[in-house]
Amino acid sequence: MEVLTAKYEFSDNVLKITLSGEIDHHSAKAAREEIDLRILECKAGTVLIDLRNVGFMDSSGLGLILGRYTHAKEAGSVLKIVNPSPGAEKVLRMAGSDKIIPIIHRKNN
Repeated sequence: MEVLTAKYEFSDNVLKITLSGEIDHHSAKAAREEIDLRILECKAGTVLIDLRNVGFMDSSGLGLILGRYTHAKEAGSVLKIVNPSPGAEKVLRMAGSDKIIPIIHRKNN
């Protein structure tokens, strides 16, 4: 099992969160609390969650993303998913969350 890590960058009113590793019910709780705190601290207009380095994501990962969408919206931010790994994107699309949370594919970022 690969440990979930998060890297945070805040610039130009954008909070970019890069998640790496596996998102399951064990890792989702700690990540949820830390991400919520960062969203409140930064008061960013846009929150980007980069999932390119997420090797595994189950329904707990989906819950993590949907909960952060709600939290960001309540904080006045717009949340978007950037470069999801194939497995993460499959989970997001199967659940229909791509209908409410934009998924962006970027070549160089």
